[in-house]
Amino acid sequence: MNHIPFKGIIAYPITPFDRNGKVDITLFRKLVERLVKSGSHGIAPLGSTGVLPYLTDEEKEAVTEATIDQVAGRVPTLVGVSNLTTERTIYHAQFAEKSGATAVMIIPMSYWKLTDEEIVKHYDAVASRISIPIMAYNNPATGGVDMSPALLKRLLKIPNVTMIKESTGDIQRMHYLRQELGEDVAFYNGSNPLALAAFSAGANGWCTAAPNLIPQQNLALYNAVLDNDLQTAQQIFYQQSDLLKFIVAKGLPRAIKAGLNLLGEEGGYLRSPLQTLTDAETAELKSILSATSISKQNALA
Repeated sequence: MNHIPFKGIIAYPITPFDRNGKVDITLFRKLVERLVKSGSHGIAPLGSTGVLPYLTDEEKEAVTEATIDQVAGRVPTLVGVSNLTTERTIYHAQFAEKSGATAVMIIPMSYWKLTDEEIVKHYDAVASRISIPIMAYNNPATGGVDMSPALLKRLLKIPNVTMIKESTGDIQRMHYLRQELGEDVAFYNGSNPLALAAFSAGANGWCTAAPNLIPQQNLALYNAVLDNDLQTAQQIFYQQSDLLKFIVAKGLPRAIKAGLNLLGEEGGYLRSPLQTLTDAETAELKSILSATSISKQNALA
């Protein structure tokens, strides 16, 4: 088993719906193919961008199978399997493994505030039932639980838990993780506005929905980091920072769908209660996308 199978830009596809509110698997496959062909280093369905909590078990399974079939081994796949209960998380993790996923990602979703002991037992129970790696995902804004660095260190004692995705927006945590955990454990940035800072702190990769809209800029940032070219990395990051802030502020599924449409790509429909961007927000996004494109062209000139 490759304990750390991801590096670089790990792209999150949206889960598109049709007019009748059903998951549009045909369109989903096209969007996944776009991400692979644009150079993404990994594909991660069923995260926040993929509106995981809004899907039925059957829909999650269909998205999982469609992703793995469409990717066809060209890049690794990271499937979100989180659920409120341990039993259902185990179920989806096992389904992902049987379907051929490279790894799974788990965020401790919570209605009641979970204790550290409950979280550790949750991850341990899932890990004991699968053999592929697990990425522990810390995002209190969506999961309702903030896993401290001390807790993350405990989770990493579980053999399958080999990766951490940190989305609190606290760059000091990333420095702590690298300092405390060394090179044996990989951590990934999930906070778009901190992409450059996270790479500087030693992040192995960036989990992001941005490649749906600006894949070349995202990849260029990563390549500049690999080349240790800080000046170029800064320039490339500043070109896309407004867009990164916008898609987070307006909600990833809403913003990515609108952005795809603005780029002439089919973005499908959203599932209620999510609503499309307002006309003013769409106009703002159009302006940002245009400015980002102009900045890219100037950089290449």
